[in-house]
Amino acid sequence: MAHELTPGNGSLAPETGSGTKEHLQDLVLDSSDVEDFLHELAVVAAAELSSPGQKVFCGVTLIRRKKAATIASSDAHARTMDEIQYGYNDGPCLAAIRGSETVHVPDLRQDHRWPAYAAVVTREGIGSILAVPFLGDGDAKAGLNLYSTQPHGFSGDDIEHAEKFAIQANTSLRLALRIAQLADARNALSAAMKSRTTIDLAAGVIMAQNRCSQATAMAILKNASSARNVKLREVAATVVASVSSDTTVTTHFDA
Repeated sequence: MAHELTPGNGSLAPETGSGTKEHLQDLVLDSSDVEDFLHELAVVAAAELSSPGQKVFCGVTLIRRKKAATIASSDAHARTMDEIQYGYNDGPCLAAIRGSETVHVPDLRQDHRWPAYAAVVTREGIGSILAVPFLGDGDAKAGLNLYSTQPHGFSGDDIEHAEKFAIQANTSLRLALRIAQLADARNALSAAMKSRTTIDLAAGVIMAQNRCSQATAMAILKNASSARNVKLREVAATVVASVSSDTTVTTHFDA
C-alpha cells in the first residue's frame, strides 16, 4: 500500500492486535444489523486514532455501481466531510477506494492533488486525512475515511494501525453480512411456512364447506385470488378468519 510516512502529532493509538479483533467480533454479535455494526465500527476507529488535543472523525464510504455514499460515520462532522468530497466526485477517500490503496494527506494546506476540495474541508477545521480501503467484493468497495483536526495528524504508526484495523474490519464486516444473510433467509423461510400453513387451513375450510377435494379447494382459492387481484395468502387468511375469531396462524417452525 502506498503512503507517505510523516512524524505524528502526539497520537497515542494503541497497537492493533487480538484485543481489537475480539472487540470487532463482539460488535458483530451485539449489533442489531449491518448498519448498526458499521456505525459502531466508525466510532471505534475514530476513538482508537484520537488522542488528547487531537480529535479524529471517521466515515465509512461504500461505492456501489460507481455511486458513493456514506453508510456510517462516527459523528455528523465526518458525514459532512464525506459528502463534500462526493460533491467533487474526487478526493483522497474516493481515490483510496478506487485505487485499492491507502491515501495519506499529511497537510491539506500543502497538498495540491485536490485543491478545491482541500480548501473547503480546511475551512471546516480539518488538517489532515487518512483513507484506507477495506472491502472489495464484486462491484462494491468501501473504505475508512479518517479526518484529523491537526496537520500531520497521522504518524507512520497511525497509518499502520489504521491499515491493520481495516483488515480486521473487513473480516468482521464479512461475518456481519453473512449473519444478516442467514437471518434474512430464516425470516423468509418462516414467512413461507406461515403462508403455506394459512393456505392449507383455508383449503381445509373450503373442502369442509363444499365437500370437495383438496385440488378443487385450491382451484377455488386461486380463482378468487386472480379475480380479486389479491395475493393467494391474503385470500386464504380471509377464509380462515371467516370461521375463526383467532386469525393468528402458527407453525411448528416458529421460534
